[in-house]
Amino acid sequence: MRLTEFNELMHTEFGVHRADAMLADHVIPALGRTGAAAIEAGVDPRDVWRALCAEFDVPRSRW
Repeated sequence: MRLTEFNELMHTEFGVHRADAMLADHVIPALGRTGAAAIEAGVDPRDVWRALCAEFDVPRSRW
């Protein structure tokens, strides 16, 4: 998944401000770090997206 697609999905699902804050500040237990840190470390944005969706109960049809 491209980073632009990831950001678009995040902003659509959670809203711009909340998505940006979640990415920067929320430690994702499944990844052991924030989404931004995970992506910076080379984790596929798709894996970050799926981890956030699972944690925040986003319906699977939107993953």
